[in-house]
Amino acid sequence: MRVDLTDQPALVTGGAHGIGRAIVQALAENGARVAIVDLDGDAAEMAAREVRSQNLSCTGFQGDVTDAAGMEAVAWEVVSRLGGIRILVNNAGINTRRDRVPLHQYALDDWRRLIDVDLNGVFHVSRAVIPHMLESGGRIVNVSSIAGLVPLRLQSAYVAAKAGVANLTRSMALEYGPRGILVNAVAPGSTLTRGTEALFYGADGAYTENAASLLSHIPMGRPGRPEEIAAAVLFLAAPESSYVNGHVLVVDGGWTAGYHREW
Repeated sequence: MRVDLTDQPALVTGGAHGIGRAIVQALAENGARVAIVDLDGDAAEMAAREVRSQNLSCTGFQGDVTDAAGMEAVAWEVVSRLGGIRILVNNAGINTRRDRVPLHQYALDDWRRLIDVDLNGVFHVSRAVIPHMLESGGRIVNVSSIAGLVPLRLQSAYVAAKAGVANLTRSMALEYGPRGILVNAVAPGSTLTRGTEALFYGADGAYTENAASLLSHIPMGRPGRPEEIAAAVLFLAAPESSYVNGHVLVVDGGWTAGYHREW
């Protein structure tokens, strides 16, 4: 997919790995000057060097999306380096803990941490960046999840946070669409990143039993690839999506379309 983002300054949170890294690549390949903001500053700079080695524009910054004041400082630093911010991708997030439990057993620290990163982080970064967008306009793409649209059991904090991101996106679209900032979201389904490979594959390289059960709900019969999520983000950042505002674009292989299995 090719679009014209020539010289548009873009900020991607959580851009050092996984879906975020694929988003960075897609934006840079289409002409954007990308700032990676990641909790792991060394990983952000390493990813930025990889992008620059392809004669593309990318800079790495350390930043914690749960730190409101810190993100304001990062936003100013990005603006000073890139001359503004026209595209913001709120991608940084964490998933629910591995030993999934019902709500009454959910640890308070786990709940607070996940909400702080996945929902409050979108608020903090957007609040820091939007003042820099108001004069020239721009695009904001938030990364939600199908778990924010169709609740999943034993993942209460993740479901709550991602549902919050979906409706926060719509609220932001109502507020900022009239001011030239289009706000949309992408809701990925199960996506195969390096971090999730162990959940999908056994030692022999075949799908694990749990993964096979999960994939039986997906009409396409496979997890998504980070590049496929990035393509959806790229569309929402592109000039061609100029009349799309307040939309949550589901990228899930048909998972949420309805029952695929026979009962």
